[in-house]
Amino acid sequence: MPLGERSGDKESRYCGVETEFNDDMPQLLAHSLSSAGFDFVVATLMDPAYRPSLMQKDSGGSGALPFAGSDLVLSPSQWSSHVVGKISSWIDLDSDDEILRMDSETTLKQEIAWASHLSLQACLLPTPKGTCCANYARCVNQILQGLNNMQLWLRIPLLKTDDDSTDLDSNNLVDSWELWNSFRMLCEHHSQLSIALDVLSSLPSANSLGRWFGESVRAAIINTDSFLTNARGYPCLSKRHQKLITGFFNHAIQIVISGKQVHSLPKGSTDLASNHNDSSSDGVQRHPLRPYLDYVGYLYQKMDPLPEQERFELGYRDFLQSPLQPLMDNLEAQTYETFEKDAVKYIQYQRAVCKALQDRVPDEKASMITTVLMVVGAGRGPLVRASLQAAEETGRKLKVFAVEKNPNAVVTLHSLVKLEGWESIVTIVSCDMRHWDAPEKADILVSELLGSFGDNELSPECLDGAQRFLKDDGISIPSSYTSFIQPVTASKLYNDVKLHKDVVHFETAYVVKLHNVARLAPTQPVFTFTHPNQPTMKSNQRYKKLQFEIPSDTGSAMVHGFAGYFDATLYKDVHLGIEPSTATPNMFSWFAIFFPLRTPVFVHAGSSLEVHFWRCCGPSKVWYEWGVTSPCPSPIHNSNGRSYWVGL
Repeated sequence: MPLGERSGDKESRYCGVETEFNDDMPQLLAHSLSSAGFDFVVATLMDPAYRPSLMQKDSGGSGALPFAGSDLVLSPSQWSSHVVGKISSWIDLDSDDEILRMDSETTLKQEIAWASHLSLQACLLPTPKGTCCANYARCVNQILQGLNNMQLWLRIPLLKTDDDSTDLDSNNLVDSWELWNSFRMLCEHHSQLSIALDVLSSLPSANSLGRWFGESVRAAIINTDSFLTNARGYPCLSKRHQKLITGFFNHAIQIVISGKQVHSLPKGSTDLASNHNDSSSDGVQRHPLRPYLDYVGYLYQKMDPLPEQERFELGYRDFLQSPLQPLMDNLEAQTYETFEKDAVKYIQYQRAVCKALQDRVPDEKASMITTVLMVVGAGRGPLVRASLQAAEETGRKLKVFAVEKNPNAVVTLHSLVKLEGWESIVTIVSCDMRHWDAPEKADILVSELLGSFGDNELSPECLDGAQRFLKDDGISIPSSYTSFIQPVTASKLYNDVKLHKDVVHFETAYVVKLHNVARLAPTQPVFTFTHPNQPTMKSNQRYKKLQFEIPSDTGSAMVHGFAGYFDATLYKDVHLGIEPSTATPNMFSWFAIFFPLRTPVFVHAGSSLEVHFWRCCGPSKVWYEWGVTSPCPSPIHNSNGRSYWVGL
């Protein structure tokens, strides 16, 4: 059964157990699942003594393969839901011994074919022997081409990047990520190839661990040797291991317990925070690894519930969306409603308008001076409401022009003004702000035209057109905004773009709620726009060269693209944004923007990554171009004609 329920989780978390070869599969499942409470087994499919070359000599090639029982010993749903196949660990497809190499290749194909016949959801591939895995990867890639829905998990030990004493098969391999990277590149980044991390007793640095959350990790195998012993004699994990396991839970990575019992529990002791009904009756031997399962369940259940904002965003995680184009398209009612629910955003706008009103009109003249405020891009009226609430809060008199080009939203605006009794205060203007001739100039100009990258929804161009009806000493809210980018490992996003099998989608910027990503370096600013007194539209074209330093303790990594954000100054010290280090808490109106790379860029630990970004302007559209020049050049990604913002 699942590890338990956590408020807000849409997916259950499961824990499996790695088992030795057992030709009595029903008994193995009964002992591991029904008696112990594990959710699935990682079971060896083939007798480990089997070698094709020996079997051919003994039987003349006519004997049945020594699998762990017939497909009839379990129901199809049991095979599919409760068994992960474990490929024989002895195979070595890159061995210098030709007989071993041929036996390994034959066995691998036989076991994968059997697993596919059983409709298993996944198979665990053994760790490559040494650092050379070309033939192993070739065979796996060949198998993947004909595989239907089954996932292949490549077992990768989570080795420390600074520990030269740790090796694989006597070959000093100091960064197991590089082994994974070599293997998956030889397999052409196939989406059905993923990772099962072997979690050892010592862990790499936090930066090095962070890389894996951007990769396609499906399982984490925790050996009982990694557990410590608490004061009561029960197994437990170090604080760093606990944090890592919590990260696995947050990324829907399944846990597998492996190894033998190494803790002798006190006689008559009870389970630690057990969340499973112990269905074993008196006289039935208790599963020796049950205490480890109980501890993993305890870690899951003590996690804090998901905040309301994250529960709202669950369905959007790592889902690629095209950015809105409100200048070209009229938004739908549902879109307006979603954004209007973001109370935090409008609280910040109200704070900014309060400060602007107080600066424009001193307290002693509050009853005598009426401030002219224009909301450009008023939508269905949330900024109008926030501005009027600011006037009431500060005791200032206000005259509001609500300018909106969407005729459907204007209908709602009229209803709102009538319902609230604002007819004497609010004038509705159904017009594109760039073409409106204002009857008077504004003291304050308020807009919410920002996109995920700040300027990507044409805020500079729109406010250029509207600036002519702002007084020389007028205030623009927002007054400035800056875009930011950072390199990321994002295997899932890359594979999702790659599925389209064309260049067009790699030259498209996507809005996405980033989740399974690894941020490889701190963000850097790209383009900044200031209002008012913005120069002419032509100067909205921008270029920026950026250099990112990959921390030395991160280890080597793969850059699949760039995550983009913005930070805006609404007025004075009132900020709004999604840049990670300064992000406005509990705000959900914007997700990050993702700029993919056609070919991922390999970066070494401690190396530099040189990136170039352009914001290009044409007579009727705006688009971005981006590319990498170091450590190796990439094509310039040109979204002109593919992903651009129009309506100029």
